[in-house]
Amino acid sequence: MTWPVIAGSAPPVGMGTGRNASLPKEAKRGAGDAARDRSVRVLIVDDEPSICKALGMALGHAGYEILTARSGEAAFAVIDTQRVDILLIDLRIPDMRGDAIFEYAAGVQTHLREHTLFITGDISDQAVELIGLCRCNYVRKPFDLTVMLDAVAALSPLEQAQKSSA
Repeated sequence: MTWPVIAGSAPPVGMGTGRNASLPKEAKRGAGDAARDRSVRVLIVDDEPSICKALGMALGHAGYEILTARSGEAAFAVIDTQRVDILLIDLRIPDMRGDAIFEYAAGVQTHLREHTLFITGDISDQAVELIGLCRCNYVRKPFDLTVMLDAVAALSPLEQAQKSSA
């Protein structure tokens, strides 16, 4: 499955792996549109409290149900006990790399393999390679909240269901 490419602060990199560019026009619907009919649960995994708070407020205002975890262990606890529709995950978390958290999450809730977006300030080739191996897209920190809302809407199971029925 081909994923929409997500916008960020850096030029596009690589082909066929995690990329950083613009969303297709059809993915740029209002984030609230995807969350309107059913509560879509988003797990934000980031060790930075300000990122969790800003994303939580913006996505909550758009109609998403928000869960947050500031460590890998906390993310595992949520993934083990609650349904998660979309996973937003920082690549670099002090207790565990984001790609390891992703692999665990996708093993427990297999749909997350197609409903995950990495968030990272790491611009190294290794970071791009790790995200690419997960076959996920990413948004670079610092990011624009509008871009993030559009990216989450594009990952929403409701958004994807509406596209496939159209």
